Amino acid sequence: MIKSLKRKFGISAPRVAIRPQTPAYVRWLVVGTLAVLAVVLSWGMYDAGRKFAGFDKNETSHELDRLSQVNARLQQDNDELRMKVAGLDRQVQMDLVAREDITRQIKGLEDENIRLKENLAFFQSLGSATGKTEQRLSIGRLKLERGNLPGEYRYSMLLVQGGQRPKDFQGSLEFSVNFQQNGEKMMLPLADSTSKARDVTFKFYQRIENTFHLPPDAVVDSMQVKVFEKGVAQARLTQTVNLSL
Repeated sequence: MIKSLKRKFGISAPRVAIRPQTPAYVRWLVVGTLAVLAVVLSWGMYDAGRKFAGFDKNETSHELDRLSQVNARLQQDNDELRMKVAGLDRQVQMDLVAREDITRQIKGLEDENIRLKENLAFFQSLGSATGKTEQRLSIGRLKLERGNLPGEYRYSMLLVQGGQRPKDFQGSLEFSVNFQQNGEKMMLPLADSTSKARDVTFKFYQRIENTFHLPPDAVVDSMQVKVFEKGVAQARLTQTVNLSL
């Protein structure tokens, strides 16, 4: 029993710690304070992260305003460029029309130059025929060309009468065209509105020009012209010309 008492109350007895008891409201106050600090810290980190990422409401509003102004300025520039392009396009169209008109004028001048050369050749032939009493009838510059439209063709010729003091020639012209269609060769008289012959009356020369139309699938080979003097059944002149390529 003495040993037992020594173990409990002696030097070798176990140590006993005495601590003061903390009130419950103090513990809750500490826990609440730590919770508030945690919430404040979390909100601060969230706000800092949102600003860092560019989600701040004021900055976003300012950025949207800036982008809206940039977009408006770009839209205005785009409208101005579109107007300039439209103006340039109209100018190009006008230049093309003017160029086509100049080309047509040049072509007309070239054709007129050819006619003047033909007339010069005619007057030269008249001069060379001085002293001759016989009347000479000839066909000059007979041409057959394609027209501007499908199936359209045009022909031209110069009918010349030479000699000293020639009298008026009165007669008629008959034209016929040779062509192929569906593998068959055909011949078609080129008639005027009333007859197949064209009356002519002239003293020195007469220029003849006209157009005719054939089906687009027809392939023209040549054209023949016959000159008849009034009151004579037999042709005085006959000439054939191929289609110019």
